[in-house]
Amino acid sequence: MAGQFRSSVWDPILIIAQIVTIQCVFYLSLGFWISIVDFIAGNYCSLEQFFSFEVLQFKDLQGKLLMIAYILNALTSAGGLWYVVQRTKQCWDFAATAHVSHFIACWLYNARFPYTLLWWLCNAISVVIMTVLGEFLCMRTELRAIPLSVGPKADL
Repeated sequence: MAGQFRSSVWDPILIIAQIVTIQCVFYLSLGFWISIVDFIAGNYCSLEQFFSFEVLQFKDLQGKLLMIAYILNALTSAGGLWYVVQRTKQCWDFAATAHVSHFIACWLYNARFPYTLLWWLCNAISVVIMTVLGEFLCMRTELRAIPLSVGPKADL
């Protein structure tokens, strides 16, 4: 039996554990950035800031800062992808799963379909940033593991 660099063994327990971990990283880092935003704006943290799609708006400072928090959350969640998933090919899957789960949570929390364009735009940008940065970090790690030279070079 020949050795492989990485075997693709179907392990549903590992996949479910990674999904739950990425979702926890997603909400913990979002909570961290929202608490910083609330400290700057002088507001109190609430579930509305996590799940209400109407708070993301350009009208007031808090809405703008919340959009920044969502974008910063994508950056830190990409670090979670790099640490937990460690596979370039799976970053899109886990980032999309985290955002689809967030979409369902927002839909259930508000008891209606998210209809604001700004919410959709902010989440689309967030999933793209999370995916691209996660893939970049994972690719750097995967390429570092490949040795470029086998032995000493001989000048002929």
